[in-house]
Order: sequence, then structure tokens, then C-alpha cells
Amino acid sequence: MTRILRNTTPKEDGFYMPAEYAPQAKVWMIWPERTDNWRLMAQPAQKAYAEVAAAISRFTPVTMLASKKQLAECRRLLPRKITVLEAASDDAWARDIGPTFLVNKSGQLRACDWEFNAWGGLVDGLYSPWDKDDKIAGLVCEMEGIDRYRTDGFVLEGGSFHVDGEGTVLTTSMCLFSKGRNPHLSQKEIEDRLLLYLGCEKVLWLKDGIDPDETNGHVDDIACFVRPGEVACIYTENPEHPFYRVAQETCEALERMTDAGGRSLKVHRITLTHQPILMEGASTVQHVEGTLPRMDGCICAASYLNFLITNGGVIVPQFGDTADALALEQLGKVFPDKTVVGVNTREIVYGGGNIHCITQQQPKAG
Repeated sequence: MTRILRNTTPKEDGFYMPAEYAPQAKVWMIWPERTDNWRLMAQPAQKAYAEVAAAISRFTPVTMLASKKQLAECRRLLPRKITVLEAASDDAWARDIGPTFLVNKSGQLRACDWEFNAWGGLVDGLYSPWDKDDKIAGLVCEMEGIDRYRTDGFVLEGGSFHVDGEGTVLTTSMCLFSKGRNPHLSQKEIEDRLLLYLGCEKVLWLKDGIDPDETNGHVDDIACFVRPGEVACIYTENPEHPFYRVAQETCEALERMTDAGGRSLKVHRITLTHQPILMEGASTVQHVEGTLPRMDGCICAASYLNFLITNGGVIVPQFGDTADALALEQLGKVFPDKTVVGVNTREIVYGGGNIHCITQQQPKAG
């Protein structure tokens, strides 16, 4: 029987979140099916999820959670080496609703079970209800037989932060200080909780993200650690690009920052798409009361930075844009010891996220 830990924190107990580039035991995903978020009864999104899972499985075992209704179809579309387990969820964002895994110096494994409210609850959340999503982290911890820290009263999602595994956490004030998450907490209290639950020493605050209407600006679209002392960030020199201001501000801010160890950050600039990716086929998304509607022509949060680092590979979004090949080339130079694999994820970005958003890595323990 696993424990729910509420009266202590990971930092107090000697646990911390390792970096994404640390060795991984497996990657968790959740099968998409919401017809009020995904186009064409979610079938194109399911194909894209399957391709992402297959790419990851070249380097790391993958476990896919699927509803009872979708279990057979999920199994049919995935390679046999991918594990499929039954679990009920409201949507398919494993990064945000799955557990954030932690380790200690002895190699023990625990996790954070963040309170989840669909990116803003009744203030500006994307759908309601979200109770099944809020139970996914606990369910995964039960499956793995590990204790978890439940953060009742502190709302957070896994896509809102990155860590370097050496005491530094990277996030955005747009997201963490949004009114729909923790309005009862001061900025200092939010920062303190972030450090306590991730086992870190220093928060690097970026200002804005590129998706204010979806996640209120998750950092995993704009910047991430690629190794200790080094970060990648979105970049464009085109002042007409809708993400130009955020890209410029992000790169400039990172170049002025130092990490928890006192190192000035080396910043790798990664191209944005040359053209904005716009929503298409919104009429095939069912309109349901309580769910944020999709509309043709809306700018999607398309970012090559929303990749997953996993053991020997880096799985990178592709959009059918003229910058696709350039992004792979640039990331190949950032990760010379890994295989950079591009996957067309345009259907996933139509649903509000990308590869990093739909995956959650579990570090190797021991």
C-alpha cells in the first residue's frame, strides 16, 4: 500500500526532481479521445500520438493509458512493445496530470501529485469537470508502488516548469501567478512551494509564454534545460511573427541569468516556425458547453522546443513548415550524442499542446 504524504515535502525528505536528460526507466502517455477538443473524432490525433509513442519506444519503454472504451483501438494502433493499460481520464496531457517523479541520493523513487484544475478552474480553465484527470497521478503512483506528495491547495502542472537536476527550476510568471491557479498564495509562497516540492534552490523567472489562452504560458513551449548550465529557447528575427516579442524577451532574459550553482547560462537559440500555424478544421471539433471552443484561424502554440529528451533520443515536433529541417539541424548540434527524431505533430498542436505536453518521463531508480 503506497502512502499519500501531506505533512512533509520532498526537499525536507531529501527528494528532488532529476533533469529530463537523466536516465529514464519509461515514458507515460495517455490516449486522446475527447471529440470536443480533437478534430474528426480524435482519429488524426490518435495517429499522431501513436507515431510519437513509436518514436520514443526506440529509446525508452512507453506505457500508454487508455479508457475502457478506447482500449482495443489503442492497442491496435500501437506497436506491440508499447504497454497499454486501462485508466479513465478527462483528456490526454500526461505532462500536466501525471506524477512528477522524484528521486533521492539512495535511488528511491517518489512523486508529486499536483492538484489539477484544467489550467485555471472556473476562472479560465479549458474544460469541466476535471476530476478524473486529477486522479491520474495517484493512479500511476499506485501502479508503480511509490509514495506520493499530494499538494492539496497548490495547483500546478508539469509543463509549467523545467529543472536542471542541480537545484535550478525554470518557469514563467504568466502561468504560476495566473488568477485561476493559486490566488490565495503570495508570489513568495508560490516560489517557496515550487522549491520545496521540486527539491530545488533557485527559481529562474521568465515573463510570458506563447499560449496565454491555453495553459497561461507554460515554459515548455519557450525554453528548457538541455544540460547543466545550458538552455535552449525559441527564437526568430522576424518582427511580424506572433511570438517575436516573447522569443526576444526570453532569450535576452536567459542570457542575463545564473543557475543555482552560480553559472551564467549558455543559451542555444532554436528557430520558430517560419509561418504561424493556424487552426484548421475546427468545425469537426464538437462544441460542448464548458469546453473552450476551437476556431479556424486561431494561432496555435507551435514550438519546436516542446520536444522530449529521452535516453538516447530527442523527439521533436514537425509541422510541415519550411523551418522543420532547420529545427532538427539546430537541435542535432545541441544534442550531438543523441539521435534527433522529428514527428509530424500538427494534429496535436491543434489540440493545444505537443510532444512534451503529452509525455511524462519516469527516471531510473537505484
